[in-house]
Amino acid sequence: MAVPVIMPRQGQSVETCIITQWIKKKGDPVKTGDILFSYETDKASFDIEAQADGILLDVFAVDGDEVPVLTNVAVIGKAGEDISAFRPGSAAPIKESPTQAPESVRIEARANTTIPDPAQGKSIRISPRAKAMAVKLGINPAQVTGTGPNGRIIASDIELVSRKQEVKAPGSQPAGTAAPLTYATHAGIDFEEKKLSNVRKIIAKVMHESISTSAQLTHHMSADVRKLLALRSQVKAEMDKGSTTNITLNDMICFAVIRALEKFPEANSHFLGDNIRTFRKVHLGLAVDTPRGLMVPAIQNADDYSLKGLSVRMREVAEQCRKGNVNPELLASTAASFTVSNLGNYGVEIFTPIINLPQVAILGVNTIIYRPADVGNGIFGFVPMIGLSLTYDHRAIDGGPATLFLKEVKTQVENFSEKI
Repeated sequence: MAVPVIMPRQGQSVETCIITQWIKKKGDPVKTGDILFSYETDKASFDIEAQADGILLDVFAVDGDEVPVLTNVAVIGKAGEDISAFRPGSAAPIKESPTQAPESVRIEARANTTIPDPAQGKSIRISPRAKAMAVKLGINPAQVTGTGPNGRIIASDIELVSRKQEVKAPGSQPAGTAAPLTYATHAGIDFEEKKLSNVRKIIAKVMHESISTSAQLTHHMSADVRKLLALRSQVKAEMDKGSTTNITLNDMICFAVIRALEKFPEANSHFLGDNIRTFRKVHLGLAVDTPRGLMVPAIQNADDYSLKGLSVRMREVAEQCRKGNVNPELLASTAASFTVSNLGNYGVEIFTPIINLPQVAILGVNTIIYRPADVGNGIFGFVPMIGLSLTYDHRAIDGGPATLFLKEVKTQVENFSEKI
């Protein structure tokens, strides 16, 4: 029996998803667990797996299409099975998977775009993305053969026509005359233009709103990390003996930040205009760089974890972000009460992190630099110092309390005494 592939709902606030890439194609054999396609919400990217063995009998949405959640996007079954009931717009109801919220009405698979063709007296079926590309590249859709479902023109059709266009070659002017300056009118000549992903769009929007709507100021301070490096060396030695515990410097820094937030809860807050919400628990935001863009998942109740437990949880959530299967609710800016962004591994010596509103502060962690310092008994030596950059919202915190909090982070780092 044929089984529909349904666009899942990723979080209650997500209404549509954009298909970014089909891994399997129509007619391909698939097995349970095979990745069928990748898709994006406005917060993250995900992969969808096949829930049955069979053949991918048909696909109802293509790369770049924005599809409402709980909608059929494909069908898996046996060769020759009737799949008409599963096509978008059919009267047959969608059978929802147990993990999806109930839905009482049928939702169309996507908003098809049509444009009139005066020459033929009919409309041309074209995807929104393909239409935008055609306008940008100066291509008449009436002269394009659609290869999408039901002859629909898709982005790859426009790209194919674009590649076939010829640019007028130099030297074709009559002898003795100067060739006019010409510029390529289609992509792929001297630049590449790509549509922003949903993740990139949301990052741009959030960062711009943060800078333009808050009063951000950054303080910089350095901390002696000899104790952290000693503990890190101990961890490596234990790993060489077979231990699976891998506690990183970033884990230790985050653990120190949590302890500092417990002493200075003003920094563990949200600024809500007329109110400030100060949290009793620490929900630590962790900036994670992924191939899809920056994600900031929250480690809920981070103050309940031991150093080892925090390390494990941070690694789990970061890996989920990179694989694209993190819980979208953890990516909401309100899910975290404070964020740490570490660029030390990239060799960044100092930077100004941007606050993830409505949080009131964010800590940037820089690379370690050896600096001359008094190591005791009048002896000077080079000491490993890590840079700490605290950006805070001056609407919520004054400079004095912000500095005291940053100093407490420094104190926690320099007096780190946790055991593995």
